[in-house]
Amino acid sequence: MAGISSDSRAKVLAELEPKLAAASLPLAQELFSVLAIVDSSAALRRALTDPSRQGAEKAALIGSLVRGKVSAEAAQIVDSLANERWANARDFGDALETVATTVAVAVAENQGPGAAGLEQLENDLFSFNKTVESDHQVQRALSEPQASAEAKRKLALALVPGAGQAAQLLIGQAVSEPRGARPAKLVEQFATLAAARQERWIATVTVGQPLSETQESRLAAGLNNLYGRELKVNISVDPALIGGVRVRVGDEVVDASVLTRLGELRRQLAG
Repeated sequence: MAGISSDSRAKVLAELEPKLAAASLPLAQELFSVLAIVDSSAALRRALTDPSRQGAEKAALIGSLVRGKVSAEAAQIVDSLANERWANARDFGDALETVATTVAVAVAENQGPGAAGLEQLENDLFSFNKTVESDHQVQRALSEPQASAEAKRKLALALVPGAGQAAQLLIGQAVSEPRGARPAKLVEQFATLAAARQERWIATVTVGQPLSETQESRLAAGLNNLYGRELKVNISVDPALIGGVRVRVGDEVVDASVLTRLGELRRQLAG
């Protein structure tokens, strides 16, 4: 995805982030249904990504097609996507797919505790792919052009009878609407998004010298308080980091030797 499209997708995802604590599978399903509408018309995709059109015009166009078919929340997300700029005709749909998947992943995340819901989702997705990759007949059935989307969905879900609801939705989406990709490849992409989200629950901490058990406990407590969730803390020692603490949680890197944000943590480690 080109830079301008990546920036637009990142902006919409950032706007979505505060709402993910209340994410629901029906919302993800609605967004996937809008994706089906977008994918069904090349003319619509071109219109939604036409650089000569104003965002409001594009939003009105897609709004006229989904109004009354999806919730106000889903319509607002689609409106936000339409108001952004996209480098080519496929990028709008790709971004919408990412947003819908992120909502489904957040549902699993919210089931917790900690990252347990995300781990279960990843396990379910990997279990499906492992089963598919080991059976050529299943692979052919899932790629059979004459088979209906519903038949493929039923077959896929029968392969993972214990999968959670978020996994079922994503697997069903991958086999019924693969968007030109192999279903297993699309499931792998979904799992990658889940893994990236799981990184938000892992704190990688680098310290200048080994910590005692008490210091490690204080560090974990301080980080949990700072980020407002129970993190898995991985600690490594780098002697070159004199008197400092460097923390990475997801994409965020905080250097306590520079930022006062972790000043309290440093005092805690000092005892």
